[in-house]
Amino acid sequence: MCLKMRLFTLLMVLLIPDSPAASVVKKGNKRRAAEAETAGTGRAVLWRNPADIASRNLFFGPGGHQHQPHGMFTFLKEDLAGSNPKFTVRDQDGVKWKVKLGAEARPETVASRLVWAVGYFTNEDYFLEDLRVQDMPGHLHRGQRLVASDGSMHNVRLKRYLNGEEKIGSWQWRQEPFSGTRELNGLRVMMALINNWDLTDENTAIYEDEHGGAEGVPEQIYMVSDLGASFGKVGLSWPLGKARGNLNAFRRSKFISRVTPDGVDFRTPARPAWFFLATPKEYNLRLHLRWIGRQIPRQDVRWMGQLLARLSGDQIRDAFRAAGYSTQDVEGFTSVVEERIAELNKL
Repeated sequence: MCLKMRLFTLLMVLLIPDSPAASVVKKGNKRRAAEAETAGTGRAVLWRNPADIASRNLFFGPGGHQHQPHGMFTFLKEDLAGSNPKFTVRDQDGVKWKVKLGAEARPETVASRLVWAVGYFTNEDYFLEDLRVQDMPGHLHRGQRLVASDGSMHNVRLKRYLNGEEKIGSWQWRQEPFSGTRELNGLRVMMALINNWDLTDENTAIYEDEHGGAEGVPEQIYMVSDLGASFGKVGLSWPLGKARGNLNAFRRSKFISRVTPDGVDFRTPARPAWFFLATPKEYNLRLHLRWIGRQIPRQDVRWMGQLLARLSGDQIRDAFRAAGYSTQDVEGFTSVVEERIAELNKL
């Protein structure tokens, strides 16, 4: 195929409304302004000291065995936010869950466990190889081909809605109240560790927790709420299948790009692939995210490396096992993560 024809084909794929790439672009173009200034009450919390890192169960994650989904599920409504098919269901105990279909289900399940393991807040995510939902509508706006006529589907992520927790806004990486702190810098390192390149402000969340932590004081919990664009390439690229949850892409990607006496530059998030110039707003948005992985103070990088070093190989394997990866992929992903942790601890 000649070069002009290849370029024409790529542009058409990007501009077709129902294509995966168009969904990503649409997500970027409809990005809401962050809502860090909210009416919520309580102290702001980004990280909590994980004294029990070595004993944390990364197979079940922050929700533990007791919160895993079970029983019958009933469809409630479709969620058209983001670039992946999603909808809300209710289980037989009255618990609400957000079901995510598609390529992000597996990597997001893993990422939620590793990020939680070192003290950051994440959603309670669980991966199911098979799920059946009753009262499914005759047509979904997205993901219809992934749902059988009897309401069954495969390889899904379920996010639990917690009682007493309400989302009150989102926060900006540059302007939130933790700017310049070791805790925020450690989170930047974690995003590079897992190759999470989709770090737009709309993928953050502030939850008001009326119950609070150990002291029982109301808190505003800050987190990265969408971790699905992980464990693939270092930036938005085509085909999207290699941009997330792809072992070969993750293994071949560069982790640390530059080290100075004072700071460390990571490769993630990287410049988007050149053909996304067809959508200038999306391309420029991605360019302005690259600072998140650059010039992170060396002492803060070492601090995060020391926390990660307290995880065992079996714990890391459990995080990938929880997402239904094959034994071969579990070993492959675990090996890359362990190599990256070792790199951090050599700085």
